[in-house]
Amino acid sequence: MPARPVRTRALLRAAALGVAACVPVLVIGWLVRAQNDTLLRLDESAVQSATAFTREHPALERSLLVYQEVLAPWAVVVAGGVVCLWVWRRHGLATRALWAFGTQLASWGIAALAKELAGRARPVVDDAVAHAPGSSFPSGHAAASATAAVTLTLLVWPLLGPRGRVVVPVLAGCLTVATCLDRVLVGVHFPSDVVAGALLGAAVSTASYVGYRGWNPAPGTDHEENR
Repeated sequence: MPARPVRTRALLRAAALGVAACVPVLVIGWLVRAQNDTLLRLDESAVQSATAFTREHPALERSLLVYQEVLAPWAVVVAGGVVCLWVWRRHGLATRALWAFGTQLASWGIAALAKELAGRARPVVDDAVAHAPGSSFPSGHAAASATAAVTLTLLVWPLLGPRGRVVVPVLAGCLTVATCLDRVLVGVHFPSDVVAGALLGAAVSTASYVGYRGWNPAPGTDHEENR
């Protein structure tokens, strides 16, 4: 079958999947923009309780503040780029590595654009644990972590054995959950922000992979591709 129709269909499938996967994000965003009373009340209550808990545990507070710097979106993208470079140079998965790094950059940009469109103010907390610039919705930290979790797991999947195919996704998922909790516990995001950020990152990564697999169907392009 000619490559062009196959690739066109792959891109259409990826676009359709991306739109469908982003529906929950759009719903949350609509509720935020509409100032839904129930969502606002739950968000506010959760942030106040979370930050109060953090202030009562100084060791946890210090750990969370370090964690937010280590897992900043730019740092996650840079670390992901290092993994991509290693996979490319060490294992010869050039197109797969380029896809993974490009997806992380694209997700970073999409999350930043979504922040500008939503324009949600950050939580206002007395005796705040931390402060952050910019808009609150969706969480850039959560989006970056979810994107890295999905994208890098898919990147190294052909290289993993049976045990690795359990351990790596579990660790990646735990990292994303920890990032989401961190953002709420330090009081710089509402729960709906981190949920939307994680969903957005996962949606972009999954849709991108569907498009990549359809765009690069020829066997042998990467010698480990179909292990």
